[in-house]
Amino acid sequence: MAGRAVNDPVRIAMWSGPRNISTAMMRSFGARPDSFVTDEPFYAAYLDATNLDHPMRDDIIADGEQDPHKVADWLTGPVPGGKSVFYQKHMTHHMIPSVPREWMGKVSHAFLIREPERVLASYVAKRERVELADIGFVVQAELFDMVADMLGEAPPVIAAHDVRENPESILKQLCERLGVTFLPDMLSWKPGIHATDGIWAKHWYHQVERSTGFAPPAEKDAGLPVLPAHLQHIADEARPHYERLARHSLRP
Repeated sequence: MAGRAVNDPVRIAMWSGPRNISTAMMRSFGARPDSFVTDEPFYAAYLDATNLDHPMRDDIIADGEQDPHKVADWLTGPVPGGKSVFYQKHMTHHMIPSVPREWMGKVSHAFLIREPERVLASYVAKRERVELADIGFVVQAELFDMVADMLGEAPPVIAAHDVRENPESILKQLCERLGVTFLPDMLSWKPGIHATDGIWAKHWYHQVERSTGFAPPAEKDAGLPVLPAHLQHIADEARPHYERLARHSLRP
C-alpha cells in the first residue's frame, strides 16, 4: 500500500473464496525463503460469531484466535520469524460485520478468482449445504471496491485457470504489482500437510496435499460443469461479481 517505508516488510492479503487454488497460492509463497504465511486467520472468529455448522467447527474455534481485533493486530504487527514477506491467505466470506477492516489500509492486496460454477461443483463435494454467502463472491467484490478506492486504481486480480496454465507469467506479474521479487522457488513445494496449514487441512486439503506445484488445467476444465438447478441459481447470482473482477485479471 502507499506509504510503506522502504525497509518495511511486505504484507500481502490474498482474498479468495473457498474451493479455489488459494492453498496452492499459499504453498507458492510459503516456498519463498523470505516469507511467512498464514492460513485463514479469521476462520475461528468467523465461526465463533456466526455459529455456523462447518466441518471441524469446534476444533477450529478451539485452535484459533476468536477475537478478530487481536487477529488484525497480529496481521499488521511484527512478521513471525523476522521475514520480509507476510503472506496472508484470507477467505472473503469471513469478513462479516464483526470483523474489523481498518487494518486493511496497512497491507497490500490481491484477489484470486474462479468461475462460480467450478467453485460450487467443488464445494458441495466437501460440504453439501451451500448458500451464496458461503462462496464469498459478493464480499469479494465489496472488498475489491474498497481497496480500489484506497489505491486509486484496481488492485491485482489473478484467475485460477490462468495461474494453472502459466504460473510463472502470472506470478511474475503479481510479484511486480505487489513490490516483491519473483523467485523460481514459488513454482514448486514439498507435498504433504505443512506446518502453516490450518487445523482444517485434514478435511479440505486432500488434493493440494499431494501436489508439488501448480497442476495444469485438466481436459474436463474446458467447459463449465453442469450444475443442478439450485446450484446454478447460486452461480447465476455470483457471476456478475465474478465478471466484474475478471475484467481486471492479469493475463499470461
